[in-house]
Amino acid sequence: MKELEENIPELSSMKKQPSKIFYDGDLELLDKVKVSIVGSRRPSKYSRMQIQKLSSSLAKLGVCVVSGGAMGIDAIAHQGASSCSTIAVLPCGVDIRYPAVNKNLLNDIQKDGLLLSQFDLGFRATPWSFVLRNEVVVALGEVLVVGEADEGSGTMRSVEFALAMGKEIYVLPQRVGESGATNKLLAEGKAKAIYDIDDFVSKFKKDDDLSLHVESVDDDFIIFCKSNPSYDETLARFPARVFEAELAGDINIINGRVVLN
Repeated sequence: MKELEENIPELSSMKKQPSKIFYDGDLELLDKVKVSIVGSRRPSKYSRMQIQKLSSSLAKLGVCVVSGGAMGIDAIAHQGASSCSTIAVLPCGVDIRYPAVNKNLLNDIQKDGLLLSQFDLGFRATPWSFVLRNEVVVALGEVLVVGEADEGSGTMRSVEFALAMGKEIYVLPQRVGESGATNKLLAEGKAKAIYDIDDFVSKFKKDDDLSLHVESVDDDFIIFCKSNPSYDETLARFPARVFEAELAGDINIINGRVVLN
């Protein structure tokens, strides 16, 4: 657990930057393309599934997911991205595990990802520290994604920060009567809907930046596919990944063999 010696460029969009930032983990994540994801602590099953898919898809492209380490949408976003592709900004010291229910998740992020906080070691979360934390979460991302939110909720403070910073805001399309705040943002033209996750994720693909493809190169499935195996062999060894990779367009099946795109 150390204090950052240099300023984080993205935080210049804040009305007032933190005087200091403490960290624990991999600082190289700060150099990646980043997307901030926030939302309800009690999301619907639909929102949980879509945020899981969204954060996972972003991480596979090498995009770092930023959130606040809280229950609900925050935790799902961190988990979907996997601990090595996510930054958790805390409302307490980086040595504190809050909320306690996310202790294991935060420990994994400490080990493989990055924990950030503007608060001294040992500092316990307070109502005002959540607000300050939210502003940092928003500032770090190129855009803000709101998974689900009700009017008057704490999540809407993050939206206010994003609007003040001129950040694009994206929301999941929700049913009438659910997630009233995000539906209102759409109606007022303050947010755009994510109707297709693959299309949204493709906005962050940079063919000239090889670092964005590292995540898909190193895993066992990709290494196996490089040997041009038969479809049956690949299906037997990686049943779930085969279908996922086909849907994502990562592989093609040609003459009964798997070919990487």
